[in-house]
Amino acid sequence: MKGRIRREKLMHGVFFLTACASILAVALICIFLFANGVPATAKIGLLPFFTGKNWAPSNYPPAFGIFPMIVGSLYVTLGAILVGVPVGVLTAVFLAEYCPEWLYRVLKPGVQLLAGIPSVVYGFFGLMVLVPLIRDYLGGSGFSIAAASLLLGMMILPTVIGVSEAAIRSVPSEYYAGALALGANHERAVFSIVLPAARSGIFASVILGIGRAIGETMAVVMVAGNQARLPARITQGVRTMTANIVLEMGYAAGLHREALIATGMVLFVFILAINLLFALLRRRASHGE
Repeated sequence: MKGRIRREKLMHGVFFLTACASILAVALICIFLFANGVPATAKIGLLPFFTGKNWAPSNYPPAFGIFPMIVGSLYVTLGAILVGVPVGVLTAVFLAEYCPEWLYRVLKPGVQLLAGIPSVVYGFFGLMVLVPLIRDYLGGSGFSIAAASLLLGMMILPTVIGVSEAAIRSVPSEYYAGALALGANHERAVFSIVLPAARSGIFASVILGIGRAIGETMAVVMVAGNQARLPARITQGVRTMTANIVLEMGYAAGLHREALIATGMVLFVFILAINLLFALLRRRASHGE
C-alpha cells in the first residue's frame, strides 16, 4: 500500500514538472520576443512600424512598415478558413454519421496521412498544380493570395476533420435518439441537434486550423509571390509575416534583425488574440446551452 502511494506521489511530481516545463517554454518565448521586439518597435516608431506600407531595410534611411505583411497574413488566413473549415466540418459529419464502415477504413487513414505530409511537399504541389491553374483560369502570375489560400485550406483539413469528428462522436447518443423520437429525420437530427451540441469541439478545430494557417511558412513562401505590397485582387502576390521573417532573417543584422523579431512578436500576439477570442465565444456558447 505504501509503495503504491509513493508511486502515485512520484508520478504526481513527474506530471507537475512536465506541466511546469511547458509553462516555462511559453514564458521564455514570450520574454525573448517582447524583450527584443518592444525596443525595436520603439526605435522604429509605433505608427511607422504598424501602419507603414513600405518595407525597405536596405534603403537609407531604412523603412520597416509591416502593414502589408499584416494584411497579407489576414487575407491568406481568411481564405484558408473559407476553404478548409466548411469542407473539414462537412467531411467530419460524413465520417461520423454517414460513412459506411468499409469506406471509413479507407478515408480515415487518408485523412490522417494528410497530416503527415511535410509542408515543403504541399508547397511543391501548389507550385506545380495550383499556381498554373490560377494563372490559366484567373490570370496573373499564379503566385497569389488565391494559391496560398487554397493550399493552406488543404493543409488545415486534417486538423479540422480530426477534432470535429471527435467532437461529433462525443455527443451522447441520447441526443440523436431523442430527436428521432420527436419525429426528426436523420439529416435534421444530425444538423439541428448533434452538430450544435458539438460546437465547442468544432470551435477548437477552427482555432487549431487558424493557428496552423497563420503560422505556416514554407508552403506559403513557395506559392504566395512574396511581394511586400497591399494587394488589390486575390490574383496578386502577397508576403505574410512568417514569410517575411524566414526570407530575411538569414542575412539581417542590427535594426533589421530586431524588426524581424518584432514581426514575430506581432504574430505571437495575433495568435494569442485569436485563441482568446474563440475561448470567449466557446464560453458564451456553453452558457447559452
